[in-house]
Amino acid sequence: MSEDTKVHAEVREQFGKGFARRLRAAGKIPAVIYGHGTEPVHVALPGHQVSLIIRRANALLELDIEGTASLALVKDVQRDPVRQIIEHIDLLVVKKGEKIQVDVPIVVVGESFAGTVANLDATSLAVEVEATHIPQHFEVSIEGLEEGQHITAADVKLPKGASLLADPETLIVAIYVPTAEAAAESTDEVAAEGEAAEAQAEEAAAE
Repeated sequence: MSEDTKVHAEVREQFGKGFARRLRAAGKIPAVIYGHGTEPVHVALPGHQVSLIIRRANALLELDIEGTASLALVKDVQRDPVRQIIEHIDLLVVKKGEKIQVDVPIVVVGESFAGTVANLDATSLAVEVEATHIPQHFEVSIEGLEEGQHITAADVKLPKGASLLADPETLIVAIYVPTAEAAAESTDEVAAEGEAAEAQAEEAAAE
């Protein structure tokens, strides 16, 4: 655990939309902590700090709740659909050494053979891993891959102690060559965008 994941959580006794709005106005985020057979604990978290932490997938927080330390995994983040303001966070209590099931994002690196296109079929991979050793992502290299080649879940290199939960045959990336029709459509789209941009520039110049 690093210093930036150590979060002071304030236990809250008041509930309701009005109280939640006041919390958010004060720069705090309403949250609930549950798991391991414990009663749910409702808390308020420091908004700015937690907003930065949860940019990472499967963020783990080291909470200080009235002097008691607790590890919690971010399970769900509820946001306002328009303003994207964080409205509420669900946290799951975990223990050091405990293995949990998570979906880890996949990041594609490298470039496939000239003229080919890589289609990312799965954006994450389900694995079981120690709660305190969750990888931020899995890198999948497509460097030099040719048409017809593909990468499945079984091909993804997992860190020590992690085990695959997804079907090993799950398709992650497929390499293909676009058809002439698809390539032509792409060219037409680019040309249309160029013409639209040129027309806008002419209109601006006329004004």
